[in-house]
Amino acid sequence: MNARAISGRQQRSVARLSVVQALYQMEVSGVGVDAVVREFSDYRFGGDIEGAPLAEADEAFFAELVRGVVQAQADVDQVIAKRLASGWRLDRIDATVRAILRAGAYELTRREDVPTEVAIDEYVEIAKSFFEGPEPGFVNAALDAIARERRGPADESRE
Repeated sequence: MNARAISGRQQRSVARLSVVQALYQMEVSGVGVDAVVREFSDYRFGGDIEGAPLAEADEAFFAELVRGVVQAQADVDQVIAKRLASGWRLDRIDATVRAILRAGAYELTRREDVPTEVAIDEYVEIAKSFFEGPEPGFVNAALDAIARERRGPADESRE
């Protein structure tokens, strides 16, 4: 078994982190969805950095999420906007938090095959990897509210 071989769930975790990075990159640089998906596929997945192998990602899942978030962004943004404090707009939120919320909200509203707790937990962990302050709690609260509205009580299935 090679050093990069990981479980399907871990590959999806790597894909989710990559989705957040891709959405952020698209927002700050203006690069299009096809270009960013191709870049990640060609240079970031299955490669190495200074001889250290990068973790494997579920590339199909990654591409579907990035394209899905972009295609559904207006609807996803409306769902997220309902969770913001009065007077706050989505564009006032940190770009990384915005990318995390968009990816998480997309999975919760458009990917019924993904268990609620998995989606929320994954994106809260991603938020923790970027922030030490209140942002992970905000991500948790927003995604939990979206899940309750869209999916009802938490499901018990696991990815």
